[in-house]
Amino acid sequence: MKKNELMQYSCPLGKAMSALGSKWKPIIVLVIKDRKLRFGELAVRINVISRKVLTDQLREMEADGLVIREEFKEIPPRVEYSLTEKGLALLPILYQLEEWETKYHVYDPEKEKDCKTILENKNNKKAVV
Repeated sequence: MKKNELMQYSCPLGKAMSALGSKWKPIIVLVIKDRKLRFGELAVRINVISRKVLTDQLREMEADGLVIREEFKEIPPRVEYSLTEKGLALLPILYQLEEWETKYHVYDPEKEKDCKTILENKNNKKAVV
């Protein structure tokens, strides 16, 4: 079912999942947290996502009322992203999902990478998630 089809139903869970339905949106929310980040900072902190996909996801999140895009009329242009009240309300839910996964998942280091490893930037600086 496509996002547009899901939005036509009055099911709260369906609407919530359409707003957060990609694998990147919850990660973006957790990376932004309660601060303002520029696009380049987001791209470095989530270096496994392409810039095009990051742009698309941020646009969808803005349309869904999860992020605020603040554009500054400077040279060079500067854009900062922050979470709306609706986006900030997701943080406790996402933290609970992390706890749930930690409690019930059996970690196999031969098959999986640690989340912190995935979110490392190219200079081997740990991303703050």
